[in-house]
Amino acid sequence: MSDFQMFIDGVRCEASSGASRAAINPATGKPFATVAWGGREDARRAIAAANKAAPRWADVPLFERADLLIRIASLLEERVDALADILATELGKPRRSEAVIEACDFVAIFFRQAAEMARYQEGATSLARDPKKRLLSFHRPHGTVAVITPWNFPAMIPSEYIPYAIVQGNTVVWTPAPTAAATAATLMGWMAEAGLPAGVVNLVIGPGDEVGDELVINPGTHAIAMTGSSATGRLISTRCGLKPRLLELGGNGPTIVLPDADPEKAAAAIAPACFFAAGQVCSAAERVLVAKSIEAPFVQAMAEQAKNWVPGDPWDEATTMGPQNNPGVVAKMEEHVADAIARGATLISGGKRPKRPGFFHEPTVLSGISADSLVNTEETFGPIAPIRSFETEDEAQNLVEASNLGLVSSVFTENIDQAWHWAEWLRTGIVVINDNSNFWEPHVAFGGMSGTGSGVGRLGGRHVLDFMSNLQTVAFHVR
Repeated sequence: MSDFQMFIDGVRCEASSGASRAAINPATGKPFATVAWGGREDARRAIAAANKAAPRWADVPLFERADLLIRIASLLEERVDALADILATELGKPRRSEAVIEACDFVAIFFRQAAEMARYQEGATSLARDPKKRLLSFHRPHGTVAVITPWNFPAMIPSEYIPYAIVQGNTVVWTPAPTAAATAATLMGWMAEAGLPAGVVNLVIGPGDEVGDELVINPGTHAIAMTGSSATGRLISTRCGLKPRLLELGGNGPTIVLPDADPEKAAAAIAPACFFAAGQVCSAAERVLVAKSIEAPFVQAMAEQAKNWVPGDPWDEATTMGPQNNPGVVAKMEEHVADAIARGATLISGGKRPKRPGFFHEPTVLSGISADSLVNTEETFGPIAPIRSFETEDEAQNLVEASNLGLVSSVFTENIDQAWHWAEWLRTGIVVINDNSNFWEPHVAFGGMSGTGSGVGRLGGRHVLDFMSNLQTVAFHVR
């Protein structure tokens, strides 16, 4: 038996093949459990279970579905410590400074928010040219929604989708990133304990090119919701046909520090966006563009800020930064740092793996990065602060346009005219003024701008609630 199993049609289960694989603690590099390892056949079983449950779940009154979400939220609030423990173990998140925050602030709130917003959502009435017609619009479920989630926030991100899907009357087949499977199995068990009916949410663990692909292409799923890389989002878009998609994809900043900004205050605000969660956040400050006139004090201040981010044992209260998720991510950090230096950047601090077990990379500050360096053109997704100076607005805008990602940006300035000017010019879904780019609250629209590689649609409150339903209009003829 695996320590962590899948969940199909209300029953914990192994993979059809009986396969399992080790769950690795990235802070030690060692196994801590095993997880069931499914494939296409398991995905098909889960889709069949979801489709079987869909008609009866859609018939449950919305207020009763909302009541279930409140029960789940209450149970999650009771299990904050247990959830923080699994996040610290499976992801290496520093328990005090990251795991508890995710468990306490960003899981149950989504279930409560989905319940309350759904209770107060409205349909619509419209006037018709035909005086004998009455037009009424209603929210109807899609059917079965495929939910595909990543490893960086393995409790929060599923909660951005699943409660909104089920409160609207959909059923769900959920596949998490394999390196977040233990957290997913834990959450799935708690939802069932709170009274989730069989088949309403089904969990399948396995490789993305089998399980994830089956959820995308199978005609038994009727909408796709995914957070992940831009490359995966593009692949899903080519495979899913005409299914509705909500894709929250990669980001690459930028953070822009204008000449009138206070360099020390800006550095203090920006550092968390570079190093929180070891930089593994889609809204991280992946590119820091600073006015030439304040470059020197700003770089010095960033180097000082980096000292506050201490990689280490997630259970040690002195630890403020955890590991990268897997060896491949650490290798990517090394590649991006080496590429930046080869193209003329200066390594200010960090830049290598610390001498300790696990998949760690030091918090790193680079200055003088080139426009064509990987840290400027790609999503690094690690604890690197790549700094580039600019002398003119045109130069800064050319640097911004070196990347085609458009998720979140931030601007530091004391000039309100400049703040509005940049906010209206930047093609990112969120522009944060005088704070770091990781700002977000659960009801706020979050997603990439059209024409960029950062996604389709919007997460956050009513936006995801609307996505999880069809709007059906009834034209009623009166005599």
